[in-house]
Amino acid sequence: MKTILTTHSGFRFDVREARPEDEPTLAEFFTHVTPEDLRFRFLGAVREVSHERLVAMTRSDDAHIHNFLAFGPDGMLIAVATLASDPADRRGEVAICIRDDRKHLGVSWELLAHVARYADKHGLETIESIENRENRAAIELEREMGFTVTADPDDATLVLVQRKRGASLPA
Repeated sequence: MKTILTTHSGFRFDVREARPEDEPTLAEFFTHVTPEDLRFRFLGAVREVSHERLVAMTRSDDAHIHNFLAFGPDGMLIAVATLASDPADRRGEVAICIRDDRKHLGVSWELLAHVARYADKHGLETIESIENRENRAAIELEREMGFTVTADPDDATLVLVQRKRGASLPA
């Protein structure tokens, strides 16, 4: 099922769950993501997204993993989001990545809000993201959206951002 989202700037894009036939499109998408954003998304040095990761992002038969793809008006893949929940569907981890030339349009904001609403609708009590402390833009966006930010007790380079079910999302 496709959802149409509109950003604060009026930019409209479609979001739907990933399908197996999206693998080549997803591989091409990641060639337009900065090395720094790849590092932030995968929390490590990644030069190229592996075939195994692409398969995991397009062929999930795990009911606890949801991969969302955002397409611009021209059909170009502009952002991806993953929501992976625990077996009890109480807590989910979210990760988002946006194409470098489609930043600053409000896509990340709307895509994260879409994932948060999806998580609320499916009963997850909390969604969270582990962020590299250097990823200031993402942390600030999450903070503006009502996520709480706490230091990772095991790794000083990371922070944990969390949102409780039903927390209001700014308009």
